[in-house]
Amino acid sequence: MRPEIAVLDIQGQYRVYTEFYRAEAADKTIILVNGSMATTASFAQTVKSLYPQFNVVLYDQPYAGRSKIHNRHEQMLTKEVEGQILLELIDHFAAEHVLSFSWGGAATLVALAHRPRRVEKAVISSFSPVINAPMRDYLERGVDYLGNLDRHNVGNLVNSTIGKHLPSLFKRFNYKHVSSLAEHEYGQMHFHISHVLNSDRLCYLKAARQIDIPVLFLNGEWDEYTSAQDAKLFGQHVANSSFSTIQATGHFLDMEHKAASRDARDAVVGFLKPERQVSRLRYQQGQTQHAFAI
Repeated sequence: MRPEIAVLDIQGQYRVYTEFYRAEAADKTIILVNGSMATTASFAQTVKSLYPQFNVVLYDQPYAGRSKIHNRHEQMLTKEVEGQILLELIDHFAAEHVLSFSWGGAATLVALAHRPRRVEKAVISSFSPVINAPMRDYLERGVDYLGNLDRHNVGNLVNSTIGKHLPSLFKRFNYKHVSSLAEHEYGQMHFHISHVLNSDRLCYLKAARQIDIPVLFLNGEWDEYTSAQDAKLFGQHVANSSFSTIQATGHFLDMEHKAASRDARDAVVGFLKPERQVSRLRYQQGQTQHAFAI
């Protein structure tokens, strides 16, 4: 499973590293949108879950991962700019579906509010429109550590809060990655967090009202930072919204354990390809009845 790799020019302003996992039997393409401080590598488990049922597209923001060496980092990117980049990539890869993780949900909502004609369905995971008390504490400490380039505390903060349910091996990788980011990446995250802390608590709902496609909001049962209960506020604003809670898992969903990976996959595929889910259930029911008869 090797991706087709390309660095794309976005409106002559940004260069974006992309990976395209082409599946010969797939008839739909899904593009995955990273959370903050994350790269394409963060979606390794998700790609395995979705391929080869879909063609899968990954990309790094201009300031991150394998995109950053191709850009000058002369100004901070707003979520609106990230949303425009996503729209360009949707068109380039002719993607019918979008799946975002964590703060990638902000750029995804911005993009979907433009009603891209190709996109049929979207999944917004580990995101909510509310800055609740645990999230505010996380963000306030984060903006302080990032502003002081306190790498050790930034790494520990992620693992002790939103990443606290990750396996120990993942926590070690997480700490190494987050504590070794470039100075401009810390600056970009500081910029984003400061904006979130000083903006309207429900600032993403305005964009949500413009979305006219089915959207699944997917959250972990144990995630107190972007809780399943808070995410349900989107139901008042996204006309065609549905919600799924992954049991016994936190913010990082499919990375936390095998059952969470299975349940997240089933929720996403069941939403994007309900006809496949129905046939699979019928097959399982047939198996169960046969076993019972024996």
